[in-house]
Parts: sequence; structure tokens; C-alpha cells
Amino acid sequence: MKTYKGYLLDLDGTVYFGNQRIPTAEAFVRELVAKDIPFLFVTNNATRSPEQVAESLRTQYELPVGPEHVYTSALAIVDYLHAHHAGQSVYVVGEPALHAQIEAAGFALNQTPSAQVVVQALNRQTTYEELAMASLAIRNGAAFLVTNMDSNIPTERGMMPSSGALTAFLQMATQKEPTVMGKPYRPILEGALSRMGLAVDEVLMVGDNYETDIKVGINAGMDTLLVLTGFTQRADLSDVSAQPTYIRENLSEWEL
Repeated sequence: MKTYKGYLLDLDGTVYFGNQRIPTAEAFVRELVAKDIPFLFVTNNATRSPEQVAESLRTQYELPVGPEHVYTSALAIVDYLHAHHAGQSVYVVGEPALHAQIEAAGFALNQTPSAQVVVQALNRQTTYEELAMASLAIRNGAAFLVTNMDSNIPTERGMMPSSGALTAFLQMATQKEPTVMGKPYRPILEGALSRMGLAVDEVLMVGDNYETDIKVGINAGMDTLLVLTGFTQRADLSDVSAQPTYIRENLSEWEL
């Protein structure tokens, strides 16, 4: 079995499952810390800042991690804006954490149709007017960037619409296709690798969802480890041509 210099870890379904703890994953993260092996939690969720994610991991799961261990689709958006849209004004469809991160990165927020870039994520308080203004900006030539295309988000009320549902609204309204940051698309992976200072062949992508976590690795030529603690199960892989590099019941079966 190959030795990896770093690890990219999904969160929900991999490190925890909803509100349920996964002790084998917690032990794995603590071992990464103890052995000083570089790792990042890579999440499509753009509604919380890295600081908020790390605080949750410390308090709810007793993991010794900080914001430097978290790479979200919002951070991928910020890195992409710096690389491709430096100095341009940004219209944000998203929750307060996303607005704050984009503004803190030095971009002027412009919530009008004259914005040069539209950044869209999940916003559980969105309105028709907010989406309408975003669609006008896109029709006026604004770049259309999306944090992730997740269709649903699990809640205690059931499966609720997620970021991809709002993307579908804007796609239908504008007839434009967005550039997507989150898994299984490549920008979030490239951003995470850049932060780690490691190459694709030096890192293992670990996750529970074949359609996002595993596909982002496969698409980039990165080795992948599917853990059967969340979304995807063995039966789901029977008709899949591109298989994960490794499959484990849980992370206690993986040796660092």
C-alpha cells in the first residue's frame, strides 16, 4: 500500500454523520495530528467559515484542529476570484459567512445588476428579488461562479433544497452555465493542494460519497479512499466503471 504525504478529508459522512459521531474517524484525525501528517477537511458547505467549522469540530467532536485545517468551497471561490477576477465587483447570493469572506479578501460587494461577478451559494433566506438581480447581472455579462451543485441538504425536517437548486433557477433564468468550485469539480481540489504545497500523486482523497468526494479525485487522477460510513455503499458501486482506489468499512482499517 502506498504511503501518502497528505490527506484530504470530507466531513459529513466521513468524520461525522449528521449529528452522530464516528469514533474511528475521530481517532484517525487525532493520529494525523500526532504524526504531523498534513491534512485538510474539504467541504462543499459555504454557509460556515473555516473558523466556525473548526470550532464545531473542537467542541462537538473534541478534535484538536484549527481553521488552517479547513478548506471550504467559499475559500475556493476566494482563491478563484484572486486568480481570475482580481479587482472586480461581486454580487453574492449566499449567507453571511460567504459575504464576510469575500469582503475580507478585498473584493467590493455590489448587490446590483452592474456587478462584474456573481457568486452563488446556498442562501436559506434568499428572495425572488435577490435571484432576479443576480440573473440580470449574469445577463449583463457578469461571470457566474457557484460554490457547489449539491441538490439537497439533510435536515431534521428531511432533504431540503441546497445550493444546486438555486443554481438551477439562475441557469434557467439566464441560459448560462456556471463555473463550479466544489466537489466533484476541480477548483476546490486545486485550491486545497496549493494550500498544502503537495502534488496530486502525493495526497489521498478520503470520503463517503462517490458522486462528490471520490469523483473529484478520480477526475484529477488522485488516489481515493471510500469509507462506508455515510452515503455510498458497496452495492452502489456495482455498475460504476471507475472504482475508488481503496474501499474500507471505516478509517480504523487504514494504516498511516
